[in-house]
Amino acid sequence: MIDKLTAHWGFTRMPFGKDLAPSMLHRHSSHAQAVARITWCIGERALGVITGEVGAGKTVAVRASLSQLDHPRHKVIYMANPAVGVAGIHHAIVSSLGGVPRPHKSTLIPQATDMLATENNERGRVPILIIEEAHLLDHEQLEAIRMLTNDEMDSSSPLACLLIGQPTLRHKIKLGVLAALDQRIQVRYNMPSMTSEETSSYLVHHLALAGRSDTLFTDDATTLIHDTARGYPRAVNNLAVQALLSAYAEGKPIVDETSARAAVAEVTAE
Repeated sequence: MIDKLTAHWGFTRMPFGKDLAPSMLHRHSSHAQAVARITWCIGERALGVITGEVGAGKTVAVRASLSQLDHPRHKVIYMANPAVGVAGIHHAIVSSLGGVPRPHKSTLIPQATDMLATENNERGRVPILIIEEAHLLDHEQLEAIRMLTNDEMDSSSPLACLLIGQPTLRHKIKLGVLAALDQRIQVRYNMPSMTSEETSSYLVHHLALAGRSDTLFTDDATTLIHDTARGYPRAVNNLAVQALLSAYAEGKPIVDETSARAAVAEVTAE
């Protein structure tokens, strides 16, 4: 099926996939803004919060920023699921830094703190703690993260820390009980969706990567995809692929509004 589809459209590869190298990503405004802030946060060993709706491109921005690093001078500690408690965060840090986590929280926490300091001061590498789905973190975990950033009588941080999550994370941090954490955050950015012009450019960009530089989606189809997806890249990807399939099934040479409407019906059906 994929071979027939790519042959029909003259693609060299399927567009709108997730397997793009960072250099091939579409650099719309919110993406560029997020990458700039993440890069600054890492360089300053700061605590940053990047939020956005589902499919806004938060993880893509993190990937793009990490690709620019001098990797021998950095150590990424990545957590895709934070539902592991306070001990789980420290366990991930110790394991990622090559240690054997101690079994009890009372010894595990200082072990993680010591290993972060050693990584920075003795090995000359900046640890980067990245926590996805950070809106799921509880108050105790968020306070533990704040404590990790406290070093040398609060004059510096042994690591850069990025909390990546949905907008509810911002509201949670603003609660009075987390005031100390709120004050320590140096970078905040909530990723907006793409504008209609950016969505059009996004479609053209991904189609060009697949080998088509001519107009393939009509203006009406592009507008419908943008409006339905609300400009969020992941939803645009899903609708664009469905529209390509619909147009292919009818033997059309372009994706018109009818094909886009069929895609919307498929994606939004309950």
